Amino acid sequence: MRFSTLRELSDLAATENKPISQIMIEEQMRETGESRATILSKMGLQFEVMEEAVEQGVTATVRSHSGLTGGDAKKVYDYQKDGKSVLGSQAALAMSMALAVSEVNAAMGRVVATPTAGSCGILPGVLVSIGRVHNIPKETLIQSMFTAGAIGYVIANNASISGAGGGCQAETGSATAMAAGSVVELFGGTPEQVIISAGLALKNVLGLVCDPVAGLVEVPCIIRNGFAAVAALTAADMALAGMKSVIPPDEVVSAMYHVGRIMPVELRETALGGLADTPTAKAIEKKLYGNEFR
Repeated sequence: MRFSTLRELSDLAATENKPISQIMIEEQMRETGESRATILSKMGLQFEVMEEAVEQGVTATVRSHSGLTGGDAKKVYDYQKDGKSVLGSQAALAMSMALAVSEVNAAMGRVVATPTAGSCGILPGVLVSIGRVHNIPKETLIQSMFTAGAIGYVIANNASISGAGGGCQAETGSATAMAAGSVVELFGGTPEQVIISAGLALKNVLGLVCDPVAGLVEVPCIIRNGFAAVAALTAADMALAGMKSVIPPDEVVSAMYHVGRIMPVELRETALGGLADTPTAKAIEKKLYGNEFR
């Protein structure tokens, strides 16, 4: 890659007068030797999987095998469809769709890890809802996924996208940053605004722990996907309005890495702390596994 930081990515796009998505597509062409059409086609297949998971989750009561979760996406979807949402149709739709994909994941359905399975609902929820509300062509949405990919690439190589490595801040935080950046580009933002939105999104979740109840990617993971989809839209609006991050985006990424390094192991996907260590969570764990889990 010709870039290793968010600033380098932004500067490269500005210098070549191209959107970040185009820079990423060209990098993929250079590394793989494949044509632009082939690369876009492959990403298109990923987007179709996202759409399928969204549709499955909002139209049916998808239950996890544990029985812990399922059906909430449809509840929120039906609620916003009736015009009751306090948030408004766009944010509530994104939330319902993010929940939908996460529920499909918990039910062992087919999803796209964006960048992980634990954060798989955020980017699909945001992009599919944005496309429907604003009538954005599918081809344009697919191209914006390369913007998300570029942001995820930088975070993964400079920090972490792993809950076990850096807590939930690394998983849902990275996905929120990716989704925010893709929306900014979709709405005509500059490359600098794209990375600013990523920084704003990521610093909002610094320190977020990974504490899956009974070790399953269900509670509180699914709900966090719903919240994060709304946070991504918030970060996008802030950046498009002209807000900036006092701490540069790359320094936010670095801070996230260091926070993850000092985070206790109990709060990094081990199900030994946080919500996973509450009396209710322990009772759930015992019901599911007996005394064999710990």
